[in-house]
Amino acid sequence: MLLSLNLESETPIYIQLRNKIIEGIASGELKRGESLPSVRALAQDLSVNMHTINKAYQLLKNDGFIQIHRQKGVVITLDEMPKVTEEYTRNLEENIRPLIAESICRGMEREEFLSICEKLFKEIKKGGGTS
Repeated sequence: MLLSLNLESETPIYIQLRNKIIEGIASGELKRGESLPSVRALAQDLSVNMHTINKAYQLLKNDGFIQIHRQKGVVITLDEMPKVTEEYTRNLEENIRPLIAESICRGMEREEFLSICEKLFKEIKKGGGTS
């Protein structure tokens, strides 16, 4: 999986990395049981600090997307993927609310906003997401 991170973004690198890996899983680019690079290898490949990679991996582990084994390394979970929970739904609403508000302020119509959401959902679901 080729990852591209925006080092100029306001979004922290570890969050970008977490999001890209989840998108890779959602799009099917990353399969259950597939190994991810070690913390050291990925840090070197992306030219970022190892602590940044470790933080992203810990978030992914805590959310149930990956497993970290002493012998196997970092692996996309073989277990069931995390499910939608009330907490996840609340978090989703909290994160999308400012995007909706800004879109309204900029004059975007509801249909255009929903069209963008639908387009991205379909792209990722059928494996056309960008990384």
